[in-house]
Amino acid sequence: MKKHNFSAGPSILAKEVMENTAKAVVDLNGTGLSVMEISHRGKDFMAIMDETVALFKELLEIPEGYHVLFLGGGASLQFSMVPYNLLGKKAAYLETGSWAKKAAKEAKFFGETVIVASSADKNYNYIPKNFTIPEDADYFHITTNNTIYGTEIKEDMNSPVPLVADMSSDIFSRPVDISKYGIIYGGAQKNLGPAGVTFVIIREDILGKAGRPIPTMLDYKTHIDQGSMFNTPPCLPIYTSMETLRWLKKMGGVRKMQEINQHKAQLMYSEIERNSLFVGTAEKDSRSIMNVCFVMNEKYKDLEAEFLSFATSKGMVGIKGHRSVGGFRASIYNAMAVESVQALIDVMQEFEKEHK
Repeated sequence: MKKHNFSAGPSILAKEVMENTAKAVVDLNGTGLSVMEISHRGKDFMAIMDETVALFKELLEIPEGYHVLFLGGGASLQFSMVPYNLLGKKAAYLETGSWAKKAAKEAKFFGETVIVASSADKNYNYIPKNFTIPEDADYFHITTNNTIYGTEIKEDMNSPVPLVADMSSDIFSRPVDISKYGIIYGGAQKNLGPAGVTFVIIREDILGKAGRPIPTMLDYKTHIDQGSMFNTPPCLPIYTSMETLRWLKKMGGVRKMQEINQHKAQLMYSEIERNSLFVGTAEKDSRSIMNVCFVMNEKYKDLEAEFLSFATSKGMVGIKGHRSVGGFRASIYNAMAVESVQALIDVMQEFEKEHK
């Protein structure tokens, strides 16, 4: 039976990406050595690093003045690195979910941190609007996609101060105007590669203004100067990320991916609206195209466990919703095929026929 992987992260990878990575684990390009055992400073791995950076810049159309870094520690370490490097007097945060809240919590260790708006009042089921970004802030931080609650900021907002974005779960899903951001960061384990590497896109001219000494490993300048090679980088996840970007380029790039992703999301949301058993959790104008969250209609609440069991028996993997929301979550990242989305819809329709 075919498995359809809707896991929120670590999540689905394209089949050819996994196959090419598996080959490289055994023998990298005929060298007789695994990508996991070659020197990170040798020519073979340096070529991997250079191509991965080049593909980042090409696919996202990253302008001059920005650097692409590959670091450890996950996006969670960036919650601290960002304020350590940028926060002098005050930072501003938009609180749209659990990860945004955690990022703001870390910033408070380094200085005044203000929440300009929050959607906590409705369990983060919408993106706040009509808020004012303080012009005296050192930066403004947003989380563009919220995997737990299924909401997403889909446009590149204008900010009077450097804009910092956690794009862990929607990077490469749509074109991004990089010039509007000071820093974009994220864990790889959604749309890029396996867990273990963190990407950072950073405009160098925003650094050096916080007025504090920074430990070497937490200083962005260290990694810019050393080309992400100050210490041994996470070599295998970087290699898989390169393979993913090769695949993405072959698929038509981020604009084509946006078209496909919007189609997949529309299929899912249309079925949720049509199906009498299910209800979406996010407000319509805030819905994510990466993570589709839904619950049982109140009338059929007692069928939740049964539907999860039924869907699992049909090959649907990872659709159980986060404990803070409940219900179900279909993560439909770039590597998720339209056919898998349709397979889940077919399961939802079959279950409805049996229980309506």
